[in-house]
Amino acid sequence: MATGLRVLIVDDHTLFAEVIRSTLERLGMVVVGSVQSGRHGLEAAVRERPDLVLVDIGLPDESGLAVGSKILEQLPETKIVAVTSLNDPKAVAEAMRLGFHGYLSKNTPVERFVTSIQAVMEGEVVLPKAVAGPAAAPLSPEDREAALLIRQLTPREREILALLAKGATSEDIATGLGLSPNTVRTHVQNILMKLQVNSRLKAAAFATRHGLVQPERRRG
Repeated sequence: MATGLRVLIVDDHTLFAEVIRSTLERLGMVVVGSVQSGRHGLEAAVRERPDLVLVDIGLPDESGLAVGSKILEQLPETKIVAVTSLNDPKAVAEAMRLGFHGYLSKNTPVERFVTSIQAVMEGEVVLPKAVAGPAAAPLSPEDREAALLIRQLTPREREILALLAKGATSEDIATGLGLSPNTVRTHVQNILMKLQVNSRLKAAAFATRHGLVQPERRRG
């Protein structure tokens, strides 16, 4: 049991949040806060530095996916798990691309919910079995390794990687993002190092293969 685990709950459904809070505290975990908006969630995460954040996707002020991404940018060691009433394969895939560590349905039985949290803290990626499509399939060793590498990228590095995959040059990226050529060069070097590849072409292929960028559709 993950006794002493520090958890932040970001969910505007107060009844669900209270049930989860009481369950986790009964099991010896420490709920450092339970907030109802994305803004307060980010503030609480930065202030409390929890081990785990449970974030509802449908927050009143912004998407929980965006909130989780912002938290990961500032607290890369924190585990983020999306919690939602809807099992949407697209949302699951997006959560994985953003570096989330799990995606749980609010309909999940409490016992399984807790064991899923434990699995996440042990390094596993937890997805709902009820979701149809590729996102629900067990991750292969290659996908699991890729997910770990992707989580090391900052949002800016992902943005630059997506542009590289679309064929943009360093000059194009610098101009488009308002960055200096040296800054772009540093970001690209960091991307190559984090993805463990030795060329921009391989980084672009990695991005396309693992869903970080969608291939361009031909017009006409």
